Amino acid sequence: MRVAIYGGSFDPVHLGHLWVAQNCAEKLRLDQVVFMPAATSPLKPHGPVASNEDRLMMLRLALAAGPQAGLVGQASASDGAALLVDDRELRRGGKSYTIDTVEEIKRQRPDDELFLLVGSDAFAAIGQWHRPKELLTAITPVVFRRGGDPPIEWSVLENLVSESRVAEIQAASVSIPMIEVSSGDIRQRVAEGRSIRFLVSPSVAALIRANSLYQAATSPL
Repeated sequence: MRVAIYGGSFDPVHLGHLWVAQNCAEKLRLDQVVFMPAATSPLKPHGPVASNEDRLMMLRLALAAGPQAGLVGQASASDGAALLVDDRELRRGGKSYTIDTVEEIKRQRPDDELFLLVGSDAFAAIGQWHRPKELLTAITPVVFRRGGDPPIEWSVLENLVSESRVAEIQAASVSIPMIEVSSGDIRQRVAEGRSIRFLVSPSVAALIRANSLYQAATSPL
């Protein structure tokens, strides 16, 4: 099977995340896209705003209406790539190093071809990731570039992989139409009492309201 890992804080997951997954799945003919919420990103030491439990529930709600929701290992749906959730990094706790997760999945699924969905902005710092050479050998990055973003900086791969491997990674890149939505903007809109309609799925919006997520702090009287 052709399986892509899509990591991030997903704080909260929004329709832009789903649009990226769908576009990459179509371009690369993926069988599964596995959303992998991170516990603590090494490059984002302050961590997410919402709890692990809330972020995981929002992901499950957002993907419930997709082709298929569940855990790693289920078969793909007949009408497209299965969109799955894997909470192993949350269960592991601590800092989430992508190479550790990839090596674990490769041991469990040795016959699958693995890809890693990564935005061009995050890809620009690939040299700062933990054990980047091993990561780029173990899994093929699918670098997606949103409309309006600068060209992908492929020079970051120098001294990390061979020229032939650079060509393979370039061939797997995907251009995504411009999406003017971000998790940070959604958190700010909620804090300001503004609508997040059409930015997240209705079920995610309902959970944010029910659990009072991202509300602005109020001063005590």
